[in-house]
Amino acid sequence: MGLDPNFAQLIAESLGLKLKILPIAWPDWPLGLTSGKYDAVMANVTVTEERKDKFDFSTYRDDKLGIYTRSDGPILRVDGPQDVAGRRVALTAGTNQSQILDRWNARNIAAGLKPVEPLYYDDPGVMRLAVLSGRADLSFGPNFLAAYEARDGRTRSVGTVAGGWPLTAFIAVTTRKASGLAPAITAAINAQIDNGNYIKLLRRWNMADERIPRSATNPAGLPRQ
Repeated sequence: MGLDPNFAQLIAESLGLKLKILPIAWPDWPLGLTSGKYDAVMANVTVTEERKDKFDFSTYRDDKLGIYTRSDGPILRVDGPQDVAGRRVALTAGTNQSQILDRWNARNIAAGLKPVEPLYYDDPGVMRLAVLSGRADLSFGPNFLAAYEARDGRTRSVGTVAGGWPLTAFIAVTTRKASGLAPAITAAINAQIDNGNYIKLLRRWNMADERIPRSATNPAGLPRQ
């Protein structure tokens, strides 16, 4: 269930392939892909220059991170580092959002503001529960998932951030380097853009603002750290 399995089915149909979906944990995708356990990964993977050393990419979404709070909470907007000063923020360690929060926190401390309190969770459901229960003031993670969950009215968006803040970034179907799959997948994505299925699917999952005009193979990624 979700955008990625639905979109993977459209890509497979375009390529004349039978789709087999295997659930994965985020830390496991690189090894699973390089070992041949998977042919492709769709797990909100951002294109980076470092990852391009080992993988090929076919872009299909703008990388947006969402900041959410309880619908009845007092926080109205988060537009930058100063708005999270002194807040308890639920997120996943080792991600783009954790790196962004670290940079925001450093800015705030340098400016004499209160430090943020990061609360780390691997399970998105547990992360959202932390916000709903009041253990966390905010959640910070992939916007597509939080936007879908917010349809029940219990949480609401207070801001979005580019996945490579302050740089823009893209989410892509990820394949093994030089496997030959990436150009075909890129062409399949562009076929779905052209026939209208792409935007219909994004709208279904409340993600139309993350659309891209065309898919690209191995575009410029976020710079090396």
